[in-house]
Amino acid sequence: MLLAFIQTVRMRSSLSITISVWQAIFLREALDRLFGVRAAWLWLLVEPVFHIGFIATIFTALRMRTVGGVDVAVWIIVGMLGFFLFRRTAIQVMYAIDCNRPLFAYRQVKPFDTAIVRGGLEAFLMANISLVILTGATLLGRETLPSDPLLAMTAAAGLWLFGVGYGLVASVLMELVPESEHILNILMLPLYLISGTIWPISSIPSPYRDMLMINPIVHGLEAIRLGFVPYYHVVPGYSLGYLYSFAIVSIFLGLLLYRRFALRLVME
Repeated sequence: MLLAFIQTVRMRSSLSITISVWQAIFLREALDRLFGVRAAWLWLLVEPVFHIGFIATIFTALRMRTVGGVDVAVWIIVGMLGFFLFRRTAIQVMYAIDCNRPLFAYRQVKPFDTAIVRGGLEAFLMANISLVILTGATLLGRETLPSDPLLAMTAAAGLWLFGVGYGLVASVLMELVPESEHILNILMLPLYLISGTIWPISSIPSPYRDMLMINPIVHGLEAIRLGFVPYYHVVPGYSLGYLYSFAIVSIFLGLLLYRRFALRLVME
């Protein structure tokens, strides 16, 4: 199917070729992501639900009803979905080159094409998964409608962009230094623990909290929670500008690395 697309675009403009290639890769990736293995589509939903349920159980055992003035279930759900948006996007973009290497035999397909399409597909999937989970929470009596949709979407977009940038840099690093793959995968666990996903950053004493605020994901999760609940006691010093600065710099660095090692990425 991808070959058929590529063979029909030789006489088209450069933009038209790029769009056709992206469409073909998107279809290929979507089919593989949803139906590559049995019940793959179900796991996309079950994984965040499992994490949300597990952390909610712990908070219930600790008799915590609210976090930062917000219902603990809403706090967990919104933060977990925000982190999963970053993590899944980063991982998918990280492996874009490795998983699509045979496609580089066609000169119309560039490594960056596979990376950006994978990132876009993950945003689409996470948007639908978030809608299902938030709707389910609403039906169970939780208030999960964002009070400031623009702020919530801006924060989510920043987390997605940072995931794309992280993945771009990581994918090139994995090609140059294969051993770095293990480090990059392990790094996701501490990020999960120190980003305010499962424990409020506001409860950590000031000297250590200031260190954790270096992590741009913290700023994204705080902003997205504030977008859902206007009276949320956000951590002092949070900044969407800080998150977007990291996102833009990481994407720019990733693009430079893709350009610098373009031939090696295709030939490896």
